[in-house]
Amino acid sequence: MLRPSTQRYSVTRPLYSEDTFEDEHAKVYRKHKRLLDHFIQYFTCTSERAKNTAVSLLPIIGWMKIYSIKDWLLNDIVSGVSTGLVAVLQGLAYSLLASISPWYGLYAAFFPVIMYFFLGTSRHISVGAFPVLSLMVGAVVTRLVPDEGLPANITAFEGLTKDEQRILVSASLTFLVGLFQLGMGLLQVGFIVMYLSDTLISGFTTAAAVHILVSQLKFVLGLTVPGFSGPLSIIYTLKSLFTQITSTNIHDLVTSIVVMVMVLGVKEINDRFKSKLPVPIPIEVIMTVIACGVSYAFNFSENHGVDVVGKIPNTFESPIAPSLQVFQMTAVEAFPIAIVGFAVAFAVAKVYSVKHDYLIDGNQELIAFGASNIFGGAFKSLAASTALSRSAVQESTGGKTQIAGLLSALIVLVVILGIGFLLEPLPKSVLGAVVIVNLKGMLMQVVTVPYLWKKDRPDCIVWVGTCLAAIFLGLDLGLAVGLGLELLTVVFRAQFPRCCVLANISGTDIYRDRKDYVNFYEPEGVKIFRIPSPIFFANIDFFRDKLKDVGFNPLRILRKRNKAVKKIKKMIKKGELTLTSNGLQATCSMPIEESEDESNMEDLDKPTDYSDLPIQVNWSADLPANIRVPPVNIHSLILDFSAVSFLDISALKGLKAALKEFIRVSVDVYIVGCDPYIIEKLRNCKFFDDEIKTSIFFLTIHDAMLFIHESHPPKTVKVLSWVNLLYFLQDMKIEVETDTKPETRF
Repeated sequence: MLRPSTQRYSVTRPLYSEDTFEDEHAKVYRKHKRLLDHFIQYFTCTSERAKNTAVSLLPIIGWMKIYSIKDWLLNDIVSGVSTGLVAVLQGLAYSLLASISPWYGLYAAFFPVIMYFFLGTSRHISVGAFPVLSLMVGAVVTRLVPDEGLPANITAFEGLTKDEQRILVSASLTFLVGLFQLGMGLLQVGFIVMYLSDTLISGFTTAAAVHILVSQLKFVLGLTVPGFSGPLSIIYTLKSLFTQITSTNIHDLVTSIVVMVMVLGVKEINDRFKSKLPVPIPIEVIMTVIACGVSYAFNFSENHGVDVVGKIPNTFESPIAPSLQVFQMTAVEAFPIAIVGFAVAFAVAKVYSVKHDYLIDGNQELIAFGASNIFGGAFKSLAASTALSRSAVQESTGGKTQIAGLLSALIVLVVILGIGFLLEPLPKSVLGAVVIVNLKGMLMQVVTVPYLWKKDRPDCIVWVGTCLAAIFLGLDLGLAVGLGLELLTVVFRAQFPRCCVLANISGTDIYRDRKDYVNFYEPEGVKIFRIPSPIFFANIDFFRDKLKDVGFNPLRILRKRNKAVKKIKKMIKKGELTLTSNGLQATCSMPIEESEDESNMEDLDKPTDYSDLPIQVNWSADLPANIRVPPVNIHSLILDFSAVSFLDISALKGLKAALKEFIRVSVDVYIVGCDPYIIEKLRNCKFFDDEIKTSIFFLTIHDAMLFIHESHPPKTVKVLSWVNLLYFLQDMKIEVETDTKPETRF
């Protein structure tokens, strides 16, 4: 490979404006489809399209055709068994976050998995309970059915116990979440996840981890703490915990500490030696088995007052119909739950799809999770997404397809119907300890804050604002605040872009911000202004204001000139000015004060009217009668539109007014690098007139610069300026011929 200093390239071509380029290079005519054409195409059915639609709606058809029993089946079996054991434990633990009986968490590891097996496009994520969603569901459950006080006035609650009421709320909410996700999938709005940036998700999940940690302290300490919901709920929970801290159950606390230390230690071993271990050590399962045995042997529940899982039914409960009243009361919370559940699952699925080289479809994922939650909600399941740790187990143990997920559901089925009774003596403190240990990854995201502060402060503000709002206001309001902050940063960056004045890097055709370089050449009388963002209604005024960085305010100068011309005409009419061989001369030596009458400002904004003047006014020279007009030190202005992706109508009007202000003070304006579709829009919107013509558009800055050098040859006699100009022309190898089009070689 050549060293950078020896690499050169040379191009010889004519100087092009947009007009000359279009004259020499014919464009291909492309017929643009009308809305009716898109509508007809969308609803036209062919055999090929029907086949593709079937494969799209049932992705299992696609990967089952390439499934290799010999190479993949054993890996899927090992992965399915490992994931199933973790899913059982996490299902029991995460149900505590939702304030419902533990065995309903097992349903989330079974029913949604069955639907996702047929409809999902990811082959590696493990579908089931997710702690953040469980916590958000739990906030709704405790709001409608609080630990203390009367439940909400819902007809379907009549005749139900408190636990049954909570199950009805949880199942109905899960069903509604599924309806939202399914509806968004059918409407093809999977792109909505793009509005949840990685920064926002990181701050939100960190706040959720804090909520989860606080909510599990009551199980770790063996205390009875009522559930709180709404803003500042975390403060009320901590207050209740600390007021009862002297009543801590020492058996729960010691058991939790032992479990957390062991699980953290073995997980560290798993991470450090994962390349040498065939499968990660299932330490959570091992500790759960040991805890169950110890609890049963010493009768923790009876002898020491330890709260245990209790009786687990060895059968599935009958499905229920969701409550419409619950729908009405939880719709506001259900939508963010649907968004967060999909966003987390899609982000994890995208990571594994890139790693294993296959495609996932965001819209189909919405449909899959929507159907999974509808199916699960009908059978009293928790809202399903994917847990990061569980998906990591499924992928790291060799899982190739969702057959591993199906096998994990079978493991859960065996536990529910066959051996669930073995988990009845399991202390809830052990489940709380397992939940807390699995929060390590989410809590450690806080270390990104210093990095964000150094590299991108608006992103840091989004992270911190989202995290703090979600902690103190609740997860639903926190997500809304985070979205608001994120949109504000987008608006801020688009509304106040970093406009700059460019200069030529000596010896090249490259133009950069003149503040960033020492060795640059700035042509005399020319300013190059770069706009690095779209121009629209929100930033057009900022753009026009930044144009004053070229050294003057064109509108102010235009008004001054029009006032001066009016004054000169008036003085000539009164005989106070006479025409001599040296120009206009005042007949009296007394200074004439400038009129302050600005009653007709519209006339002052029009082009200067030089009619009825005996000579042309030289604005760079001294004017008679002490009339003063600020000088204009440039003759050409180049606007770099290479980063402008669109213009709206408001911006179009503002741009037209700004260009006319410069043109009316004898500054030639050129626009370079403009998208042809923007030029076409300008034509359609009647942008061009007698003052603004299509000839102002050039392909590149260098094309415009060469045209300006030909139109305005430098007249300065300063040696340094001539040296710079000659250096520029020689190094650029510019040849400007009088009889032919100028050509550039560089």
